[in-house]
Amino acid sequence: MGLRATRATILLFLFFLSSPLPSSTVIAGGSGEDYVRPLPRKTLSLPSKPKRSSDPQQVHISLAGTQHMRITWVSDDEFSRSIVEYGTSPGEYTSSSQGESAFYKYLLYSSGKINHVVIGPLESSTTYFYRCGGQGPEFQFMTPPSEFPVTFSVVGDLGQTGWTKSTLDHISQCKYDVHLLPGDLSYADYQQHLWDSFGALVQPLASSRPWMVTEGNHEKESIVFFKSGFQAYNARWKMPYEECGSTSNLYYSFEVAGVHIIMLGSYSDYDENSDQYAWLKTDLARLDRERTPWLLVLLHVPWYNSNWAHQGEGKSMMAAMEPLLYAAGVDIFIAGHVHAYERMDRVYNGGLDPCGPLHITIGDGGNREGLAHRFNHPKPEWSVYREASFGHGELKIVNSTHAIWSWHRNDDDESVKSDEVWINSLASTGCIHENRPEYRKILMSP
Repeated sequence: MGLRATRATILLFLFFLSSPLPSSTVIAGGSGEDYVRPLPRKTLSLPSKPKRSSDPQQVHISLAGTQHMRITWVSDDEFSRSIVEYGTSPGEYTSSSQGESAFYKYLLYSSGKINHVVIGPLESSTTYFYRCGGQGPEFQFMTPPSEFPVTFSVVGDLGQTGWTKSTLDHISQCKYDVHLLPGDLSYADYQQHLWDSFGALVQPLASSRPWMVTEGNHEKESIVFFKSGFQAYNARWKMPYEECGSTSNLYYSFEVAGVHIIMLGSYSDYDENSDQYAWLKTDLARLDRERTPWLLVLLHVPWYNSNWAHQGEGKSMMAAMEPLLYAAGVDIFIAGHVHAYERMDRVYNGGLDPCGPLHITIGDGGNREGLAHRFNHPKPEWSVYREASFGHGELKIVNSTHAIWSWHRNDDDESVKSDEVWINSLASTGCIHENRPEYRKILMSP
């Protein structure tokens, strides 16, 4: 087969994989039975290149251990420096840090120079101004607080459509400290230039507040016998896995104020003999719930789901890891993957349990595949609110005992608060210290 034929075959293969599924007008189930959702919007057309090749592009930041921030950007100039200058006044850079850079190739695509620079130590609740590569525009971010209250914006399955843009616009109106994304970021699906356009799309938000993400199925991009999975994701979205003792960028943990957050990998081995299971057990066993009374877990594939879409896909991971999370007293469990919103009650081992995590599915950021509008009937007893609409969530941890969760539907470009609930921490209810010594043995066993 000649070179032209080979290229044509590859392009046809990529086109087939990335073609959107047919969509139709959807009607939300459950609590949103009367709400009619418009059709998905078209994929955005975004420039992926800056005017000057030396300018930083696709700038985003992420937490990198206590009082540190990782600055990531791409440059088309291979001779640009992996350096970040920063300070607390515009244009006055009193500190600087150097970092690392890398390139990757994927079929016919070659990435720009991907830079990762960790800066700090930084003061909490402080605005910093920074410049990447020693030139180009100035950016700014605010560090999260060191104590309550702290607010998270949450969205899954984001993509690059008109609904994505609407979701991002609504998030920009939220006064949040950290953004959480449980998988399926760009929907590049083998077309690597879409990683570049996604980076340009989210830069206004991702360069000003830390974005903490974990992988979804659309990040895998593996080709049997040719490409291993998550190459672009791992190169572009480096998370603080090394800082927390993990050996993989696909799962890690971090802390903000009094909240310990674990990002699990739905597409990394998770059985009792896996590295992820061993790491999770160690991470949970060393928690100090006096210092971090709130414990959150995020991953891509939901364990509890009353939608027809992706039904049962999380069962094997749940069987392996649910006892660990229950023993540790996880407060809130957030997933994506299902393109709808669903809030569940506290649940464990398939049934209601006041000491189990409160589960939320929020895979409705604005992806090109459309919404999962078909729910099971009758609604399970543990399902409280469900609706197939695009939107985002906001979680405000008010203090060590109380938090408030709200979900905001995208309603013809207006953000509508459609679900809200106050949550008591398990640390304040006696579940952790009094009721389950037998489960604590699970964490402490070899």
